Amino acid sequence: MESTRLTIDNLIVFDGECVLCSGFFRFMLRHDRAGRFAFATAQSPLGQRLYRDLGLPADDFETNLVIADGRAYQRLDAFAAAMRALPWPWPVLSLCRFLPRKLKDAFYFSIARNRYRLFGRHDRCMIPGPEVRARFACGGYGA
Repeated sequence: MESTRLTIDNLIVFDGECVLCSGFFRFMLRHDRAGRFAFATAQSPLGQRLYRDLGLPADDFETNLVIADGRAYQRLDAFAAAMRALPWPWPVLSLCRFLPRKLKDAFYFSIARNRYRLFGRHDRCMIPGPEVRARFACGGYGA
């Protein structure tokens, strides 16, 4: 499983302009009833710093990041790490982490590279209400 050790814990970083990525954020917000994860947009100061620290482009967000238990996960491993943290039945979806890397990456990148064309793009990052904004990490919102 691809991961990098970080000092930040339990954070999901997503492309705030991508309709699919924002949908993943809303899904996690709804199903993470324990409030384990905080959130940050990739366009935010925190998101930008994390992408740079991990050696990822800070202007083309082909992967969401999930930081769980101090480890940063990318691509389908990020999805698996997020699903493992949710209540039943969602952890079943985390089994995708056992697929061969070549297959996982081919599947993931085929969607990631076409996500704006397939799902659309917001003109700007979403503007959450106060109750949702409270779930964002410090520096995790705004550009």
